Amino acid sequence: MNDPKTILIADDNDEIREIVRILLESENYRVLEAADGEEAVRQVAEYLERIDLVILDIMMPVKSGFKACMEIRQSTSAPILFLTAKTQDSDKYMAFSAGSDDYMSKPFSYTELVYRVKALLRRYYVYRGKEKAETPDTRIQIGDLTLDTVSREVGIGGREIVLTEIEYKILLLMAQNPRKIFSAQNLYESVWEEPYFYSCNNTVMVHIRNLRKKTEANPQEPKLIKTVWGKGYRID
Repeated sequence: MNDPKTILIADDNDEIREIVRILLESENYRVLEAADGEEAVRQVAEYLERIDLVILDIMMPVKSGFKACMEIRQSTSAPILFLTAKTQDSDKYMAFSAGSDDYMSKPFSYTELVYRVKALLRRYYVYRGKEKAETPDTRIQIGDLTLDTVSREVGIGGREIVLTEIEYKILLLMAQNPRKIFSAQNLYESVWEEPYFYSCNNTVMVHIRNLRKKTEANPQEPKLIKTVWGKGYRID
């Protein structure tokens, strides 16, 4: 029997933390708690190899969820889900820019939270190769980009880079289909496996921008992930 996955919930509201903890423990997850962003960062550092997913609020004392997310993302590619009362598109934009993988607004559906947690973990471990999955034993080389589909290691010019699960999935899809143009809708429905709405275009754009920051010497003049105006994106 597999060991239960460990999830960190960071929220300054004691009641919310308790609700989420009880809900996730009922699904056989191990749950760690933090009451502020600084404590969340500390726990990730302390239990780095054990934490499989992080749930963050935005408005927390000491350190905001945005800042905590950026610091956590520097040390792990584990999925990060924002669970927050803030519902503006600008907040979602900042969350994805900080490195999160998903975003839910409060009040929230308990069932939906469980579904999203399971989906994030499933996709993460499939692409990490930590669970059985039919992953081709190949390496993809495009210019300076090297992508190992077994170990999930990604390198640029011999320099290893750390990607989130969503970033890796976007890059893998495009690298497996060089010169093919992917619209924002193509990418969103393939990677997130959810119906596309016009507002999802910003989500895709933020992840492409983050990928360029990690893979391009000059993200303003990309040589790997190119924009085809009016159509989408492609890898050359």
